[in-house]
Parts: sequence; structure tokens; C-alpha cells
Amino acid sequence: MKKSALLAAPTVALGIAMFAMPGIASASTGSSYEAQLGALNHQTGSGTLMLQLNGSQATVTEHYTGLAATFGGKPYPHVQHIHIGAKGVCPDTSADANGDGVISTTEGGASYGAIGATLSTSGDTSPAAALTLTAAPMGATADLHRTFTLDSKTLDAIKAGTAVIVVHGDDPATLSAKAQAEKSDLVPSLPLAATSPALCGALKVSQMSSMPSGAAATGGGSTAGIQDEGLLAMGGALVAAGAAAGAVALRRRSATSAR
Repeated sequence: MKKSALLAAPTVALGIAMFAMPGIASASTGSSYEAQLGALNHQTGSGTLMLQLNGSQATVTEHYTGLAATFGGKPYPHVQHIHIGAKGVCPDTSADANGDGVISTTEGGASYGAIGATLSTSGDTSPAAALTLTAAPMGATADLHRTFTLDSKTLDAIKAGTAVIVVHGDDPATLSAKAQAEKSDLVPSLPLAATSPALCGALKVSQMSSMPSGAAATGGGSTAGIQDEGLLAMGGALVAAGAAAGAVALRRRSATSAR
């Protein structure tokens, strides 16, 4: 009976060790998050954002493609943010209160909330930098990789599953004539398209510890996510098996002692 108990212990230890492996721990403890960015307001873009937490430090890796390429003859600045404090979802067409065919930033606010952090390429990442066009990712396709500090409200929203990634900047040509004639609800000197949401994705716990490599828009990339998921399942199975074996061994020992 002692031999069975000893055999159970390494099995449990192996299962626990696998959860402590890099990449596995982050997925199981919820320190790795991702958002699949889908198009809003008649846009055709898409993207993926990964966010890894280390205390209050967030490392963001993002790739998007298919957005408007130019604005006024120059690369289009697509300001983007982590929104917090609302339902934690992206808006649907019912959010278009004035019927112009565009969900403006403020119309979408009931779904995704206010700005918690700005996903800028450099400098300030607070809400104060929300409309700093010179620090926004630019063009039809862009990549962002940056580490910065989150405030407590944004950190809490991410952990609670109510944070949403919103990328702004629509192609005016895709909007209705009415919407093309309207001014931005945030910066009246700009057209509505300039600040309206183009991509949106809820930020949720991820089982991947890093952004897949390759071209996300064309289905390229590594199988890192699949491997991590497989290892996670294996680790869980080993822990469950080890715990079951330990319980059986303990019952057998108790039965022997009672005789």
C-alpha cells in the first residue's frame, strides 16, 4: 500500500510542475488576455491583440490590417484604447441612435465604456493621450508592441472581463452621405469618420502566452496556441489523475490500518 501512495506523489508533482511552466502559468492564472478585433461601421479590417500582465505592468502586442490607409493624403492615425466601466462588449447596430448608419464613439459608450488606457506607440498611455494622433498606430496595417503601467481601474476591469479594445478611424468613403457630412462627436474640427470605431474586441482570458507569429489576416502563424492548450489539458489531466490515485492510496491505507 505504501508503494501506491509513493507512486501517486510524483504524478501529482508532475502535474503541478507543468502548470508552473512558462506560458502555462500565465494561461491558468489569467495573466494573459486576448481580443479578436472585428470590424464596425462598414469597415473591412480585422486584428488580434494580446495583453500580458505582470502586476500592474501590461505588455501589449497587436496586429491589425485592412483599415483605411490614408487621411488627408498622409498615413491614417488609428487612435485606439482600452475601454472600461460598462458592459464589456462591442456595440451592435442598435447603438446607432441618430440613424446615420454609423456608431459614433459616444453612441458605443454604453457597450464598452470610457477610456481606461491609450494604446499609443510612445509617450503617454493615459486617457489624456486619447486623441494624440502623432502617437497612434498608422496606416492600413500596423503592429504595436509596448509595455506600460495600468491604473487600478483599468487593471480591475481587465481581470473582471469588462475591458474592450476599440480602434478608431473609419474610411469616409464607406459611410452614408449623411454620415460623411457630420463632424466628430469628440473633435468637432474633424469629420465623424476620423474618430468613430473601426475595430472592436472584448478582452478575455487567453490560453496563449504570446501572439502567434505570421500573418494573422491570412491565417498564417505558429501553432503555439494549440501547443499551449494541449499542455494545459495534459497538466490538468495529470493533476486529476494524481489526486485520484492519492485518494485511492489513502483509502487503502486507512482500510489496512483499521484491520
